[in-house]
Amino acid sequence: MKHKSINLALQGGGAHGAFTWGVLDRLLDEHWLDIAAISGASAGALNGAALKAGLGAHKGLGGRRAARENLDVMWSQIGQMSDNRVVRWLHSLVPMPRGMQRWTEMLSPAAWLDNLTRLFSPYDYGPFYVNPLNALLRGLPHPDFGREGGPSLYVAATNVRTGRIKVFTGAQATPDAVMASACLPTLFRAVDIFDPDTGQVEAFWDGGFTGNPALFPLYRSSLPRDILIVAINPLMREALPRSPVEIADRVNEVSFNSSLMSQLRAINFVKRLFAQGKVEEGTMKNVLVHLIDDDALMTDLTARSKLLPGPGLLASMKTAGQVAADRFIENHADKLNNADSFDLAALFPSMRPI
Repeated sequence: MKHKSINLALQGGGAHGAFTWGVLDRLLDEHWLDIAAISGASAGALNGAALKAGLGAHKGLGGRRAARENLDVMWSQIGQMSDNRVVRWLHSLVPMPRGMQRWTEMLSPAAWLDNLTRLFSPYDYGPFYVNPLNALLRGLPHPDFGREGGPSLYVAATNVRTGRIKVFTGAQATPDAVMASACLPTLFRAVDIFDPDTGQVEAFWDGGFTGNPALFPLYRSSLPRDILIVAINPLMREALPRSPVEIADRVNEVSFNSSLMSQLRAINFVKRLFAQGKVEEGTMKNVLVHLIDDDALMTDLTARSKLLPGPGLLASMKTAGQVAADRFIENHADKLNNADSFDLAALFPSMRPI
C-alpha cells in the first residue's frame, strides 16, 4: 500500500471510548498509514493523548508499540477503577437486551449513582475528593503528551465562565488539560488551568459540550486533507425513543453530537462551493471526510454504561472497534488522500443550491 497520512478526530463518550481504543489498535498495524494530527474530546482526548505520547516516544515500529502499550495500560486501569463489583458484573455482558437492561438499570447501583449526582456535587467531598484520572494519566508508561515528536495533539475543553471551547496543544496539552477535557461536572470538579488567551486561571469542563471532537484545528494548511472521525455517539437512531432510558439516551446523543454536526454542515457547505467553482483552490481547505463507527452496537447500549467501565464492556468495545477499523481499511483505504469515503451530502439532503 502506498504511504498515506491522515488526521484523527476522536469523539468522547465515557466508557464507550474503548471502541476508539480498538480502532486505534487496529490502525497501528498499518505501517503505511501515518497519523499527522489528533483532535480529541473527553474519552477521545484520553485516547489521543495516550496515542500521541506513545508515537512521540520512539520512531517507527517502536513508537507504534509504545502507543499500543499506553492505550492498553490506560484502559486496563480504567476497567479496574470501579469499586462496585455488582455494577461491574451486571455490565460485563454486552450488549444486554434492551428490556432487561431497563430493569437492571432501575434496580442496580447505576440508578442510585445517577440520582445521587442530582443531589450531591463533587465539591461536597471536601478534602477527600480525588480525580482518579490524575494518577492514571501521569502513570502511563509514556506520559509526555506535550513532547515535540509524533503527531500534533489538540485537546478540547469547555471554559466554564465563558461557555466557549478551548483547544490545548503543544506544551499546553498537559495531563491537566486532558483531565479538563474529560471533566463531567456531575462527577468531577472543574479543572483550573491558566489560559494565556484570557490572562487568568480558568475553570474547565468536558470538551464534549463544545467540540466533540473539534475539527477546526485540523484545517491547518500544513496538515493532510483527510480527517478520519471515530464516532461513538450514534448520529442516526431509527427507532422512536419511548421509555425514560431511551429518551435520555437520545437526548444525550443529540447533545454530544451537536457540535460535530455543525462542523460537518460547514464542511459540506464549503465542499459545495468548491463543486460549483465558487472557491478557488488554495483559498480554503477542501477536507476529505472519513468515518469509523458502529451505530448498531452503540444503539444497543445506553448513556449510563458510559459511566460503568467494567472489564467485560471495555473488552467487547475494543473488539468492536478493531472490527470496524478493519472493515474501514478493507473498504476505503484506497480513498485516503484521494476522496471522501463519508457522504456528507446524504447527511444534509435538505441543503438548497447556493
